[in-house]
Amino acid sequence: MGLDSLLVSRDPQVIDVLRPTLAKLSVDVEVCRGARSGNEILSSEKFDAVIVDCDDLQGGLSVLESLRKGPSNKNSVTFAILNGSTTTRKAFELGANFVLQKPISPTNAMRCFGAALSFMVRERRRYFRHPIELPIMIVFAQGQELKAATTNIGEGGMAIQVMGKLPKTAVSKVIFTLPGASLATESKVDLAWADGSGRAGLRFLEMSQSSKENLEHWLAQHIKI
Repeated sequence: MGLDSLLVSRDPQVIDVLRPTLAKLSVDVEVCRGARSGNEILSSEKFDAVIVDCDDLQGGLSVLESLRKGPSNKNSVTFAILNGSTTTRKAFELGANFVLQKPISPTNAMRCFGAALSFMVRERRRYFRHPIELPIMIVFAQGQELKAATTNIGEGGMAIQVMGKLPKTAVSKVIFTLPGASLATESKVDLAWADGSGRAGLRFLEMSQSSKENLEHWLAQHIKI
């Protein structure tokens, strides 16, 4: 499983240069040739990187600007392709992390995307969720305890399933043991969402450094990039 990127451009030279460059870095490329369709894709799909032709695609700048306002890709690594109309400063102000100037050469493209690769990997790990059924103990603010199970887990939290409905009392912490671990992990959490049928999401708020490192290491063993 490689990294995923969306290229919003209709420039053949840009597409011809970036496709093989990104392929060498194990980054899959989906090409979208219109700003409107680009916005539609970005509203519903998650990408590790988004590349926007800002000056030579009508509405390109609006794609870059709206990207940071949407829930799906507001943290994606974003590249602005410029051709003299938009300044580098303006591109950064609109949310770009990296800027490429036309004409784009294979050498410059490889240098730019090679430098950004670690940020793209970090973004993938941030939102990655590993599907796993794991017994957990939820502790509520008033001391009640409830057994449940995970359906997936990631660096930022976990999705869970409980029998019946969750108590309305605020969630305080969660305790669980990762497969292969000798010690339990404990983290302060809050309720991110609940659908009323026993399914919910818990967001990690505070975890010891050792537990955090153990979780990150365990997740890294299950994500292939």
